[in-house]
Amino acid sequence: MRLLLTLLLVTLSGFAVAEEEKAELPPVDPAYHAEHPMALLNQGSSIFAINLPTYKAPHDVQVVYKIENPDVAFLELVRNADLITLKPQAFNIQHLMRGAEITITADVFDGDYKQGGSLIYSNREIVMSKKLYSRELTNLTKSSQWQNYDLITLKGTKRIYIHKIQQAPSYNHLIFVDLVNACMQKLRTSKRVPAENELTYKFINCGTLKPLYYNADNFKK
Repeated sequence: MRLLLTLLLVTLSGFAVAEEEKAELPPVDPAYHAEHPMALLNQGSSIFAINLPTYKAPHDVQVVYKIENPDVAFLELVRNADLITLKPQAFNIQHLMRGAEITITADVFDGDYKQGGSLIYSNREIVMSKKLYSRELTNLTKSSQWQNYDLITLKGTKRIYIHKIQQAPSYNHLIFVDLVNACMQKLRTSKRVPAENELTYKFINCGTLKPLYYNADNFKK
């Protein structure tokens, strides 16, 4: 009986601590309430959303989220396009950094909406359902030919490798790998900002590849 009572008290204490920690979470910073451009990526029947970061606040974060797949037509749009971008109504991206499930409203474009992309849907609701990755672009390492990648584990042997953006000049890069062999997360490239095809080649022995996203324009300075 005494052991049972002790276990009960420990369990209740754990719940109390968890609730206290949850209650102590500070409010989000209103400076991060903004229009956060995003791109949609596809692998199989899954759709992922990434924000398009820069070095300057409030866009100085990297986020990868799985979104709810609304219908077959939407999946086919993302699957068949070279690039699908979102122009969301303003929201606070710190909610995503904390892993919240939220619904954003966005215009959906075929191509980069900042560079003449074609509007496909207006005011489309996008359910950001599960955080896969987040990182603040602070305390960055110096720009180098040595590149480090973080790993996002999906199901089984499926992975997304995401480049850890460095100080300028640098680049944003994501690649899907269905692993067959072990894959390096630190690699050396010919330049500090290599071409995408060089990066794809670096992963060629890892397994089945699908390049997902590459951009260096936002990280020149």
